[in-house]
Amino acid sequence: MLIPDLPTPNKRLGQNFLIDPNIVRKIVALAELSPNDHVLEIGPGRGILTEALSRAAGRVTAIEVDSRLHAYLKTKQAELPNVELICEDALVYPVEALPIGTIAVANLPYYISTPLLFRLLDQRGRFPRMVLMLQDEVADRLMAKPGGTDYGVLSVMAQYAADITKAFRVSLQCFRPRPEVASAVVLLRMRERTRLSPQGEVTFRAIVKAAFAHRRKTLVNSLRDEGYELHPVIETLQRLDIALARRAETLSVEEFLQLAFAFG
Repeated sequence: MLIPDLPTPNKRLGQNFLIDPNIVRKIVALAELSPNDHVLEIGPGRGILTEALSRAAGRVTAIEVDSRLHAYLKTKQAELPNVELICEDALVYPVEALPIGTIAVANLPYYISTPLLFRLLDQRGRFPRMVLMLQDEVADRLMAKPGGTDYGVLSVMAQYAADITKAFRVSLQCFRPRPEVASAVVLLRMRERTRLSPQGEVTFRAIVKAAFAHRRKTLVNSLRDEGYELHPVIETLQRLDIALARRAETLSVEEFLQLAFAFG
Protein backbone atom coordinates (compact mmCIF):
# COMPACT_ATOMS: atom_id res chain seq x y z
CA MET A 1 0.00 0.00 0.00
CA LEU A 2 1.25 3.45 -0.90
CA ILE A 3 1.59 5.42 2.35
CA PRO A 4 0.41 9.03 1.92
CA ASP A 5 2.39 11.92 3.28
CA LEU A 6 1.55 13.03 6.79
CA PRO A 7 -1.48 15.28 6.24
CA THR A 8 -0.95 18.97 6.89
CA PRO A 9 -3.42 20.81 9.14
CA ASN A 10 -6.59 22.07 7.48
CA LYS A 11 -7.30 25.58 8.78
CA ARG A 12 -10.91 25.43 7.62
CA LEU A 13 -11.46 22.45 9.92
CA GLY A 14 -9.57 24.11 12.77
CA GLN A 15 -7.06 21.27 13.01
CA ASN A 16 -4.46 21.43 15.78
CA PHE A 17 -2.91 18.02 16.28
CA LEU A 18 -2.10 16.78 19.77
CA ILE A 19 1.57 15.72 19.93
CA ASP A 20 2.28 15.24 23.64
CA PRO A 21 2.25 11.55 24.72
CA ASN A 22 2.03 12.54 28.37
CA ILE A 23 -1.30 14.30 27.76
CA VAL A 24 -2.49 11.21 25.89
CA ARG A 25 -1.61 9.03 28.88
CA LYS A 26 -3.49 11.36 31.23
CA ILE A 27 -6.59 11.32 29.01
CA VAL A 28 -6.63 7.53 28.77
CA ALA A 29 -6.07 7.16 32.53
CA LEU A 30 -8.96 9.55 33.22
CA ALA A 31 -11.25 7.44 31.02
CA GLU A 32 -10.63 4.34 33.18
CA LEU A 33 -10.86 1.99 30.21
CA SER A 34 -10.93 -1.80 30.30
CA PRO A 35 -10.53 -4.44 27.55
CA ASN A 36 -14.33 -4.84 27.53
CA ASP A 37 -15.02 -1.19 26.73
CA HIS A 38 -16.22 0.29 23.45
CA VAL A 39 -14.90 3.80 22.84
CA LEU A 40 -16.15 6.55 20.56
CA GLU A 41 -13.44 8.94 19.37
CA ILE A 42 -14.41 12.01 17.35
CA GLY A 43 -11.68 13.68 15.31
CA PRO A 44 -8.78 11.21 15.63
CA GLY A 45 -6.56 13.43 13.50
CA ARG A 46 -3.19 11.76 13.00
CA GLY A 47 -4.03 9.03 15.48
CA ILE A 48 -1.88 9.64 18.56
CA LEU A 49 -4.85 9.22 20.91
CA THR A 50 -6.42 6.52 18.72
CA GLU A 51 -3.37 4.28 19.15
CA ALA A 52 -3.51 4.61 22.94
CA LEU A 53 -7.26 3.96 23.00
CA SER A 54 -6.74 0.89 20.82
CA ARG A 55 -4.35 -0.54 23.41
CA ALA A 56 -6.60 0.26 26.38
CA ALA A 57 -10.08 -0.65 25.10
CA GLY A 58 -11.66 -3.61 23.38
CA ARG A 59 -13.07 -1.65 20.45
CA VAL A 60 -12.79 1.90 19.14
CA THR A 61 -15.07 3.69 16.68
CA ALA A 62 -13.10 6.66 15.31
CA ILE A 63 -14.97 9.24 13.21
CA GLU A 64 -12.91 11.55 11.00
CA VAL A 65 -14.45 14.00 8.54
CA ASP A 66 -11.17 14.78 6.72
CA SER A 67 -10.70 12.23 3.93
CA ARG A 68 -6.92 12.84 3.89
CA LEU A 69 -6.61 11.96 7.56
CA HIS A 70 -8.94 9.01 7.14
CA ALA A 71 -6.73 7.69 4.31
CA TYR A 72 -3.61 8.21 6.42
CA LEU A 73 -5.11 6.34 9.38
CA LYS A 74 -6.17 3.51 7.06
CA THR A 75 -2.50 2.90 6.27
CA LYS A 76 -2.01 2.22 10.00
CA GLN A 77 -4.97 -0.19 10.22
CA ALA A 78 -2.67 -3.15 10.87
CA GLU A 79 -1.51 -1.40 14.05
CA LEU A 80 -5.12 -0.66 15.00
CA PRO A 81 -6.91 -4.00 14.54
CA ASN A 82 -9.75 -3.16 16.92
CA VAL A 83 -10.40 0.32 15.51
CA GLU A 84 -13.23 1.00 13.08
CA LEU A 85 -12.27 4.05 11.04
CA ILE A 86 -15.23 5.98 9.68
CA CYS A 87 -14.98 8.91 7.28
CA GLU A 88 -18.03 10.96 8.16
CA ASP A 89 -19.23 14.17 9.79
CA ALA A 90 -19.72 13.52 13.51
CA LEU A 91 -22.66 15.92 13.51
CA VAL A 92 -24.66 13.49 11.37
CA TYR A 93 -23.12 10.13 12.31
CA PRO A 94 -25.80 7.99 14.07
CA VAL A 95 -24.32 7.90 17.57
CA GLU A 96 -27.65 6.43 18.71
CA ALA A 97 -26.59 3.18 16.99
CA LEU A 98 -23.55 2.76 19.24
CA PRO A 99 -23.81 0.19 22.04
CA ILE A 100 -25.12 1.34 25.39
CA GLY A 101 -22.12 1.72 27.67
CA THR A 102 -19.88 3.29 25.01
CA ILE A 103 -17.35 5.71 26.47
CA ALA A 104 -16.65 8.92 24.54
CA VAL A 105 -12.97 9.94 24.59
CA ALA A 106 -11.97 12.67 22.17
CA ASN A 107 -10.10 15.82 21.35
CA LEU A 108 -13.25 17.41 19.94
CA PRO A 109 -12.92 19.57 16.82
CA TYR A 110 -13.17 22.99 18.42
CA TYR A 111 -15.15 24.66 15.65
CA ILE A 112 -18.10 22.30 16.24
CA SER A 113 -17.53 21.37 19.89
CA THR A 114 -20.73 22.93 21.23
CA PRO A 115 -23.19 21.22 18.83
CA LEU A 116 -21.27 17.96 19.33
CA LEU A 117 -21.65 18.31 23.09
CA PHE A 118 -25.41 18.76 22.73
CA ARG A 119 -25.57 15.65 20.51
CA LEU A 120 -23.64 13.58 23.03
CA LEU A 121 -25.68 14.88 25.96
CA ASP A 122 -28.89 14.01 24.11
CA GLN A 123 -27.61 10.41 23.99
CA ARG A 124 -26.29 10.38 27.55
CA GLY A 125 -28.05 7.08 28.30
CA ARG A 126 -25.57 5.53 25.88
CA PHE A 127 -22.44 7.13 27.38
CA PRO A 128 -21.81 6.49 31.08
CA ARG A 129 -18.87 8.89 30.94
CA MET A 130 -17.09 11.17 28.53
CA VAL A 131 -13.52 12.46 28.60
CA LEU A 132 -13.27 15.40 26.23
CA MET A 133 -10.65 17.97 25.31
CA LEU A 134 -12.29 21.32 24.64
CA GLN A 135 -11.50 24.99 24.43
CA ASP A 136 -10.90 26.17 27.97
CA GLU A 137 -13.76 28.65 27.62
CA VAL A 138 -16.18 25.85 26.69
CA ALA A 139 -15.01 23.85 29.71
CA ASP A 140 -15.76 26.92 31.83
CA ARG A 141 -19.23 27.20 30.30
CA LEU A 142 -19.93 23.56 31.15
CA MET A 143 -19.15 24.21 34.80
CA ALA A 144 -20.40 27.79 35.13
CA LYS A 145 -22.64 28.76 38.02
CA PRO A 146 -25.66 31.09 37.85
CA GLY A 147 -24.94 34.80 37.69
CA GLY A 148 -22.00 34.88 35.30
CA THR A 149 -21.69 35.48 31.57
CA ASP A 150 -20.40 31.91 31.02
CA TYR A 151 -23.65 30.45 32.37
CA GLY A 152 -26.11 29.53 29.65
CA VAL A 153 -28.00 26.76 27.88
CA LEU A 154 -24.96 24.47 27.71
CA SER A 155 -24.27 24.93 31.43
CA VAL A 156 -27.82 24.05 32.45
CA MET A 157 -28.25 21.09 30.11
CA ALA A 158 -24.84 19.60 30.95
CA GLN A 159 -25.21 20.02 34.71
CA TYR A 160 -28.67 18.45 34.60
CA ALA A 161 -27.26 15.42 32.79
CA ALA A 162 -23.84 14.91 34.40
CA ASP A 163 -21.38 15.51 37.19
CA ILE A 164 -18.61 17.52 35.58
CA THR A 165 -14.95 17.85 36.51
CA LYS A 166 -12.40 20.06 34.83
CA ALA A 167 -9.50 17.62 35.11
CA PHE A 168 -6.55 19.59 33.74
CA ARG A 169 -5.53 22.30 31.31
CA VAL A 170 -3.40 21.57 28.27
CA SER A 171 -0.55 23.83 27.20
CA LEU A 172 -0.47 25.37 23.73
CA GLN A 173 2.91 23.66 23.33
CA CYS A 174 1.19 20.26 23.24
CA PHE A 175 -0.23 20.88 19.76
CA ARG A 176 1.06 21.41 16.25
CA PRO A 177 0.30 23.94 15.01
CA ARG A 178 -0.19 25.80 18.25
CA PRO A 179 -3.84 26.81 18.70
CA GLU A 180 -4.89 30.37 19.40
CA VAL A 181 -7.09 29.30 22.33
CA ALA A 182 -6.36 27.53 25.60
CA SER A 183 -7.51 23.93 26.05
CA ALA A 184 -8.73 21.78 28.92
CA VAL A 185 -9.82 18.19 29.49
CA VAL A 186 -13.12 17.57 31.22
CA LEU A 187 -14.69 14.44 32.68
CA LEU A 188 -18.46 14.09 32.50
CA ARG A 189 -20.01 11.27 34.51
CA MET A 190 -23.60 10.84 33.41
CA ARG A 191 -26.21 10.72 36.14
CA GLU A 192 -27.78 7.26 36.30
CA ARG A 193 -31.14 8.73 37.21
CA THR A 194 -32.64 11.96 36.04
CA ARG A 195 -35.75 13.54 37.47
CA LEU A 196 -37.68 14.22 34.30
CA SER A 197 -39.59 11.90 32.01
CA PRO A 198 -38.61 11.91 28.31
CA GLN A 199 -41.46 14.34 27.59
CA GLY A 200 -40.46 16.39 30.62
CA GLU A 201 -36.95 16.69 29.22
CA VAL A 202 -38.37 18.05 25.95
CA THR A 203 -40.21 20.71 27.97
CA PHE A 204 -37.10 21.41 30.06
CA ARG A 205 -34.89 21.88 27.00
CA ALA A 206 -37.44 24.16 25.32
CA ILE A 207 -37.81 26.36 28.41
CA VAL A 208 -34.05 26.66 28.93
CA LYS A 209 -33.45 27.62 25.29
CA ALA A 210 -36.31 30.12 25.31
CA ALA A 211 -35.15 31.65 28.60
CA PHE A 212 -31.66 32.34 27.25
CA ALA A 213 -32.83 33.43 23.77
CA HIS A 214 -32.80 37.07 24.85
CA ARG A 215 -30.18 37.33 27.57
CA ARG A 216 -30.66 41.05 28.19
CA LYS A 217 -34.36 40.64 28.86
CA THR A 218 -36.10 39.40 31.96
CA LEU A 219 -37.15 35.77 32.04
CA VAL A 220 -40.79 36.81 31.65
CA ASN A 221 -40.13 38.83 28.49
CA SER A 222 -37.78 36.28 26.98
CA LEU A 223 -40.29 33.47 27.40
CA ARG A 224 -43.07 35.71 26.05
CA ASP A 225 -40.98 36.60 23.00
CA GLU A 226 -40.41 32.88 22.37
CA GLY A 227 -44.11 32.14 22.25
CA TYR A 228 -45.11 31.41 25.84
CA GLU A 229 -48.34 33.04 26.99
CA LEU A 230 -47.63 35.90 29.36
CA HIS A 231 -50.21 35.35 32.09
CA PRO A 232 -49.45 31.65 32.70
CA VAL A 233 -45.73 32.50 32.83
CA ILE A 234 -46.31 35.23 35.43
CA GLU A 235 -48.59 33.02 37.51
CA THR A 236 -46.08 30.14 37.42
CA LEU A 237 -43.14 32.31 38.42
CA GLN A 238 -45.10 33.82 41.28
CA ARG A 239 -46.19 30.38 42.49
CA LEU A 240 -42.56 29.20 42.42
CA ASP A 241 -41.44 32.37 44.21
CA ILE A 242 -39.20 33.40 41.28
CA ALA A 243 -39.09 37.20 41.05
CA LEU A 244 -40.48 38.58 37.80
CA ALA A 245 -37.48 40.88 37.36
CA ARG A 246 -34.97 38.00 37.19
CA ARG A 247 -33.05 37.07 34.06
CA ALA A 248 -32.35 33.53 32.89
CA GLU A 249 -28.67 33.67 33.87
CA THR A 250 -29.65 34.01 37.55
CA LEU A 251 -31.75 30.82 37.70
CA SER A 252 -30.24 27.63 39.07
CA VAL A 253 -30.62 24.26 37.36
CA GLU A 254 -33.07 23.36 40.14
CA GLU A 255 -35.23 26.40 39.36
CA PHE A 256 -35.29 25.49 35.66
CA LEU A 257 -36.38 21.99 36.69
CA GLN A 258 -39.21 23.49 38.73
CA LEU A 259 -40.32 25.45 35.67
CA ALA A 260 -40.25 22.28 33.56
CA PHE A 261 -42.41 20.45 36.12
CA ALA A 262 -44.81 23.38 36.22
CA PHE A 263 -45.15 23.63 32.42
CA GLY A 264 -45.08 19.88 31.84
